Amino acid sequence: MRYLPNADADRHQMLDAIGCARLEDLFSDIPREVLEKCEPLGLPMRSELDVFGELVRTAEANSAVNQISLLGGGIYDHYTPHVVGQILARSEFYTAYTPYQPEISQGTLTAMFEFQTLICELTGMEIANASMYDGTTALAEAALMAERIRKRKRVAVAANLLPQYRRVLNTYAWAAGLELVDVPFDVSGRCAWERTPENVSAIVVQSPNAFGVIESLGGLKEKLGDALLIVATYPLALGLLEPPGSFGADIVVGEGQSLGLPMGFGGPLLGLFATKMEFLRQLPGRVAGRTIDAEGKTGYTMAAQTREQHIRRERATSNICTNSALCALAATVYLASVGAEGLRQVAELNFAKAHYLANEIGRLKGYRLAFDAPFFNEFVVRTPGSADAARRKLGRMGFLVEDPAELEALGVKNALRIAVTERRSRAELDHMIAALGGRR
Repeated sequence: MRYLPNADADRHQMLDAIGCARLEDLFSDIPREVLEKCEPLGLPMRSELDVFGELVRTAEANSAVNQISLLGGGIYDHYTPHVVGQILARSEFYTAYTPYQPEISQGTLTAMFEFQTLICELTGMEIANASMYDGTTALAEAALMAERIRKRKRVAVAANLLPQYRRVLNTYAWAAGLELVDVPFDVSGRCAWERTPENVSAIVVQSPNAFGVIESLGGLKEKLGDALLIVATYPLALGLLEPPGSFGADIVVGEGQSLGLPMGFGGPLLGLFATKMEFLRQLPGRVAGRTIDAEGKTGYTMAAQTREQHIRRERATSNICTNSALCALAATVYLASVGAEGLRQVAELNFAKAHYLANEIGRLKGYRLAFDAPFFNEFVVRTPGSADAARRKLGRMGFLVEDPAELEALGVKNALRIAVTERRSRAELDHMIAALGGRR
């Protein structure tokens, strides 16, 4: 972003032109109680050199930069091959938006089509859209889509859904008049499917779930009657796990951050959305298609655009109206560069390192795994005392671990959720084990 300082005279001239007496008038529509909570950045008008130096010093005060991440809960510290950044750095991708004119948008449309193809192969589904805002909004849109298809206002939701997914789903459901009914989980951390309510449009399940536990999806679809099965998944885990489509899932969504995107303190993110071909007309977002032009050459175009400006208003499935084209391109480059075998190898590294750490922590006095069920690269461990104290102790030793309050919101107390990716070394894991055991 360019640095463009404005002198007082410049600001006064601009304010006079739009009829404002002072800068604060531009924010008069924002409630006062919100404005009162806003604090100035503390960057007075200086030279670009001075401002840059101040920002660097501020950034260096963030201790998280130099800590080892064991954070999970939907966003993970994976390695991104350099080829991803090199291709994303090409300027023609920076302003990618809806390619309304296919004759000048073949590059963007080709990338979208390849992204859709890769997501279908990864999830085992028949069709995918060209991405969505993030995983949480993709899941919420899936619930709305199920209501449109089955015409029922009740949706069964696994109680072990990641909290941020549930919060967004609650917001969408409130606005759409949907009733969300919890399906409880048992002592294994998995959902108790025998307690699934009847007369629902869909059941929402996440695998791996908020505890890192892999849900048992086998035979679940057959128990639901005509209710749709919506599965929120962790795409990198599908390099090792059976895809949801093989279990009869009707809609598969997920957060694509693990496919070539940084943690970035919470973004940008990438929503994945795949479904069956029969539900194409209810699919939110955009779909790129491949065709043959009048000269017999392969070309790409927008095959489906389900917003009001493209189809009859009553048939529109408008969503948040934002896809993540650049992030989807990153995922496409990542998947194409690592390939099927490489993705499996990365997934196996995540699995092996997480299980090594979990087994070693389980040998420490007072520590034990909270759930006796299969997991991928994330697990919950019970602490002998305060989980907050254990987290602070790890923080002092250079490890970032999630706030245990996230687990407490799900009814699991005195526990930490730990995620291990391919980036963690044996030395780092052993160091963490020693830190928990009281040894340096």
